[in-house]
Amino acid sequence: MTRSVQRRLSLRSRLRRVLRRRAMVLLIVLVTVSLLALGGLSFSELMLAEREGVDMSGRLMTAAALADSGVEAARYLVSLDSTSLEEMGGWYDNPDWFSGVLVQDSLSPQDRGYFSVVAPDTTDSYAQSIRFGLENESAKLNINSVLLADKYAENGGRTVLMALPGMTEDVADAILDWLDADDEPREFGAEIEYYGTLDPPYAPKNGPLETIEELLLVRGVTPALLFGADTNRNGIIDDGETYPESLDSVDVTASLVDPSDPSMMRGWAAYLTLYGMELNVRPDGSAKIDLNSDDLETLYDQLYTEFGPVWAAFIVGYRQSGPYTGNDDPQPMTEDVIPDLSKPAKFQLTSVLDLIGVSVRMNVEGEDDPVVFAPVFPDEPLAASLYLPTVMENMTANSAQVLAGRININEAPDILLYGIPNMPPDVVDGILSMRPLDPESNDDPNYQHETWLYTEGLVSLDEMKQLMPFVTCGGSVYKAQVVGYFEQRGPAVRVEAIIDATVRPARVLFWRDLSHLGRGFSVETLQLGY
Repeated sequence: MTRSVQRRLSLRSRLRRVLRRRAMVLLIVLVTVSLLALGGLSFSELMLAEREGVDMSGRLMTAAALADSGVEAARYLVSLDSTSLEEMGGWYDNPDWFSGVLVQDSLSPQDRGYFSVVAPDTTDSYAQSIRFGLENESAKLNINSVLLADKYAENGGRTVLMALPGMTEDVADAILDWLDADDEPREFGAEIEYYGTLDPPYAPKNGPLETIEELLLVRGVTPALLFGADTNRNGIIDDGETYPESLDSVDVTASLVDPSDPSMMRGWAAYLTLYGMELNVRPDGSAKIDLNSDDLETLYDQLYTEFGPVWAAFIVGYRQSGPYTGNDDPQPMTEDVIPDLSKPAKFQLTSVLDLIGVSVRMNVEGEDDPVVFAPVFPDEPLAASLYLPTVMENMTANSAQVLAGRININEAPDILLYGIPNMPPDVVDGILSMRPLDPESNDDPNYQHETWLYTEGLVSLDEMKQLMPFVTCGGSVYKAQVVGYFEQRGPAVRVEAIIDATVRPARVLFWRDLSHLGRGFSVETLQLGY
């Protein structure tokens, strides 16, 4: 082989090696560029996701602030005096104040933020209607006060609990045993002897509940009984919420309400509260006159100044001598009658109704012997409708400023009314047909007090006295279900707050976030009153 041929072969070999190296470099460059591009894309997607996350987090915080605004709006409203509250539209059904309230305005509907305050319409037996307002906790059964019912009626606590749909005597007694302070089981109840055998064992509370959910620790109480079909806890039964199959096995032989009744769908939680309380003061917030005051001179002066000499003398005479049960003919009480204020008080009033239909025998100035006076407050419903609103509004036989546990007869659902001790079933039917649809809309002053049952002739005076420890037309603690949301897209925050208006300004007693259960209502529904 010639030298020139060898040179050409050598050049070709070197050229192939160079080309191979160049191809490898090109491949490496392509791979590197691809990896860089992929890394850049991943980084961009990560940054985009991060931005979306930050944006969503910010919008979620905004939605929470919107919900908090709704709680504050409700708290402000119930802090007002009764006149101002009425001028604002009230707390019961007030779309102007509670429906689709714009808090954050924007040109973009995605950034316009609102709150709505929603409550179930308890007049709908199928629990599918709402109103824009608050719930009066006195329209529910205060579970922590049921033991008091035993003081006024035999097995009163059990009677009250048996009103709950699907309730049975063994579960009712178990709840009462969970609440009472002793370890002695009731007839059908359960105490430490039962709970100590469980795995793991635990002791009954033997005291007031801190949350309604604590009832799940009581023997026989199940989630289906407590919450019914209302899985998202919005207070109504949505289309996708169905009757719990586990309730089919409930023994209802002793229950007042069959579990197939629509009221069962909402569960016991809809009818229970830990916070039912009412102010025992006048509408302007000033103290009522305590008719059981030991200072009869001050009591007489207060009554004389506000209501005249006849009422003042009669009430002081009752406190001194009690109701007259003799046979002497009474004479009318006149304005010139002045009681002997040196005589001490010997009788206490159980309620202001003790003054109705009774005569008094009392010592008066200018007379040597006691004088019998005819009733100043006649036992006649029509006459009582004229004086009872004034008496109930301004006087009390209980010096406590706050009363707990009584059920509001103007708002409570029928199943709770049927369970009130000493409440005849036909009276419940009368209440449901006669009470106002909106408890704030009735101008008749009698309907602002539980004694309208008497003035309307639904019950006798004695029956009204027996009902007084259990019923009211008041309530000063409210539940607010507030949804903070955007007009389009975006997250929503739903909270539940218990607002106590027994103090001024009102305070939030309890707050919890229900957002994990969903918004609860469509935006269209939340904007109905807008």
